[in-house]
Amino acid sequence: MPVVGLEPSCQLTLRDEFLVMGLGDEAQRLADQAFLFEEFLVREIDAGRLAIRFRACSRAGRRARPPPPESVRCVSPGGAAVGHGARADRAGTGGSCCGMAGAFGFQAETVKTSMAMAEQTLLPALRAAPDAMVVADGTSCRHQVHDGAHRQALHVAQVLAMAL
Repeated sequence: MPVVGLEPSCQLTLRDEFLVMGLGDEAQRLADQAFLFEEFLVREIDAGRLAIRFRACSRAGRRARPPPPESVRCVSPGGAAVGHGARADRAGTGGSCCGMAGAFGFQAETVKTSMAMAEQTLLPALRAAPDAMVVADGTSCRHQVHDGAHRQALHVAQVLAMAL
């Protein structure tokens, strides 16, 4: 049975951390069935088990999406839903990380470094596109966008629900 998750860092724990802890064959079977929300949708669409028609979903015709969190970038670069009718543009972010990295940006001793990373390209790009919809799957990424750009970032599940 597939295990579908919305929070990338939590879901990837099932696919990576459980395996490196040496939890055996059961952990491998779980890892093989653990999917990020977007990955699961793409898998089901590709297999012909799911047919979804998305309509355009944008604000003022502009779209923006920060890069996926580092934990996701290695698994599904650019977001798995792209290419199945759900378009997302990076709005000139240059592929930069939001700088939050889980709890890293919340810690008093690292918050300045975290924000400096976000200021390299992500936050200026979001400020340059004030009408753009901002999509970020990770909770920490959404917090960074809120704190650094004073914008609300939506989870891809929210955006896809709007586009149904």
